[in-house]
Amino acid sequence: MTIAQTSIRAVLFDFDGTLADSYPAITASVNYVRASHGLPALTEAQVRPLVGRGPERLMETAVGPNSVAADVAAYRAHHPSVMREGTRLMPGAVEALRALHRIGIKAGICSNKPVAFTRELIVFLRVAEFFSVVLGPEDVARPKPAPDMLLEGLSRLSLSAAQTLYIGDMVVDIQTARAAGVPVWVVPTGSDPEVKLAAARPDRVIRGLGDLPNAIENGLQ
Repeated sequence: MTIAQTSIRAVLFDFDGTLADSYPAITASVNYVRASHGLPALTEAQVRPLVGRGPERLMETAVGPNSVAADVAAYRAHHPSVMREGTRLMPGAVEALRALHRIGIKAGICSNKPVAFTRELIVFLRVAEFFSVVLGPEDVARPKPAPDMLLEGLSRLSLSAAQTLYIGDMVVDIQTARAAGVPVWVVPTGSDPEVKLAAARPDRVIRGLGDLPNAIENGLQ
């Protein structure tokens, strides 16, 4: 499936690892919770593969399964103290969003990150104006890889699956898009390496969001 064949009218993005490098902030909050259990700190490289399946799964895998609800609450309480200084846009993100806006293609976010954090960060990063919809796991019955979030995004944008492209950084994003019937591109800038992404057979692997404007000019119009 090519973009030229699908008449794309909107691009929905994952957040962590796709639009933004938020791993320093996530690692800091993970280690805050681990320290409360007397556990040693993890490196950012150790935390990175654990990100992307929601806060409950993050706490279960990074801290342990015995007190997930309390650990999620501790993570959420701590994260605002580090998330601004520990999050930056991925290279090419602003240019990609501007290119979409220039040719009238809507943009949105569908991420397993707590939605309040995502909404605060896009304001802080000065890109909120580009997004027509911002969704998180609180907005739907089931988080990714269930298709609920993408389907809710389509509903709010009044678009079909064939009119929408999803861009993520993980196999879970490919699974989500396939379940929703949405074409999917991935970037190897987040939690899963390129070889793992390619093996999951997305419609396209791009090096980063810096490749998106050229792809837009060549096929999204």
